[in-house]
Amino acid sequence: MSPLEIFLTGIGLSMDAFAVSICKGLGMKKMDWKKACIAGLYFGGFQALMPFLGWAVGTNLYNVIERFDHWIVFFLLLFVGASMIKEAFGEDEKADDDFSFRTMLLLAVATSIDALAVGVSFAMLKVNIWLAITIIGCTTFVFGAVGVKVGNVFGTRYRAKAEFTGGVILILIGLKVLLEHLGVLA
Repeated sequence: MSPLEIFLTGIGLSMDAFAVSICKGLGMKKMDWKKACIAGLYFGGFQALMPFLGWAVGTNLYNVIERFDHWIVFFLLLFVGASMIKEAFGEDEKADDDFSFRTMLLLAVATSIDALAVGVSFAMLKVNIWLAITIIGCTTFVFGAVGVKVGNVFGTRYRAKAEFTGGVILILIGLKVLLEHLGVLA
């Protein structure tokens, strides 16, 4: 994967965190950049940690699944992307301004589970994991912090569009990987 593809993957993965951050901002009476940065750190940190963990597992299993790794990558990204698109048409998250350790930890883990699967695909693609987790973590930090501001200003108007766009990006990247491995794309 190129750095651009990793960046686009980071954008796709950060959409759940962005949507939750919008809800956090919606619940705030007055914008607080310290809380916005806290949200960015939690979400960015876990979005960097989970692909690393997935990559570590995938690297150890690579020899076993090397012959069909492109199918695994495709189906993992298809599943994650389709789940995000489904969420885009689901219920809105509840707005609140609780930034406690427990709340933020739970939200960060919940919004980064899909990144674990993406990390497994990184092992199959032999992606530079350090570059990938840096790009994904930083991208999600920015989307998390900005999401709080967006929520504080605009409300939940953009949540569904953000999740839908993120899902489409991940599905397209998975399709590209599959088509390259099948020889359809050079």
